[in-house]
Amino acid sequence: MSDELLDFATQQPGPANLITDLDGILVGNAHDAAVITGVSVVVPDAACVAACAVPGGGPGTRETDALQPANLVDRVDAICLSGGSVYGLDAASAVTAELGALGRGFAMGAPPVVSPIVPAAILFDIGNGGAKDWGATPPYHRLGKQAFEARATDFALGNSGAGFGAQAGQLKGGLGSASTQLDDTVFVGALLAVNPVGAVCDGQGTFWAQHLALTHAGKPEFGRADAPAPQAGAEHPLAASKLAGLAAGANTTIGVVAVAADLTPAEAQRVAIMAQDGLARAIRPVHTPFDGDTIFVLATGSRPLAPQAELRPLALTVLGALAADCVARAIARAIWFADDTAFAPAYRRHFPDAG
Repeated sequence: MSDELLDFATQQPGPANLITDLDGILVGNAHDAAVITGVSVVVPDAACVAACAVPGGGPGTRETDALQPANLVDRVDAICLSGGSVYGLDAASAVTAELGALGRGFAMGAPPVVSPIVPAAILFDIGNGGAKDWGATPPYHRLGKQAFEARATDFALGNSGAGFGAQAGQLKGGLGSASTQLDDTVFVGALLAVNPVGAVCDGQGTFWAQHLALTHAGKPEFGRADAPAPQAGAEHPLAASKLAGLAAGANTTIGVVAVAADLTPAEAQRVAIMAQDGLARAIRPVHTPFDGDTIFVLATGSRPLAPQAELRPLALTVLGALAADCVARAIARAIWFADDTAFAPAYRRHFPDAG
């Protein structure tokens, strides 16, 4: 195994500390301020091997069965994340149509029409106020198209995309992203829309994931450099959660992990299983009956996982560990960058000394 896979001391964020630090990955976001909801789409330059893990108790998903390693389709063209509960799944239909018009998709035989594969997951942000009286025309097809058209390497965190209407425990949720590189190579990137029942920090404002924070642009990527250790054992498991505030109706953390490695579908699924543990490092409690937690993995295949076949399991272990930490960091960054709304206070207003 190459030294870079074992040298954890060289971990640092990628140049932008975004999932788009990985070559060939674009992200598009769109939101509707009146409805208080939004959509995010992750679009690779070419179809990618993909997998997913769905540990939440109340998921809303599309095309996840197609990602099982035993099934025919082993690559996807995009991943769509959306607010809006079941209505939000329509955003993926718009992304599918846009990709199809570009000729991207699964082709079988001679027909001129291809079938883009766009797995999706939704979060529940319907209870946050806003103009939800959309009748027979929910906004998600429109938002899906807008998000696809907005795809780029640079994008905003916090009140953006699928995180626009999110709430994390008693705080404003949001969209977060992070990347991890070893030496000069970006190995992992994560994009999370953070809307859990559980809390992302203790009662004093220390993030559960604070110990994983890296330095980016000369300062901690979230929280204070001198933040105390979080006090998990001193508090009730539901402290600062939505359940503590009798507001358990708006839940779920959904996201995408992108890796540079040439994974098989089964290997990608193992990374997805390991990556979802990042949710447990950043949210308390997590994977509740009220959450639809879902993590997708995209493998761009731009570099070999390991120099020899016999080293692939060890290299996969390192990659999954990096992915879990990257997910936890992206979750904290979603809350760190979120702004105030009428339905939930921003972290930095609720904890004014945290930054």
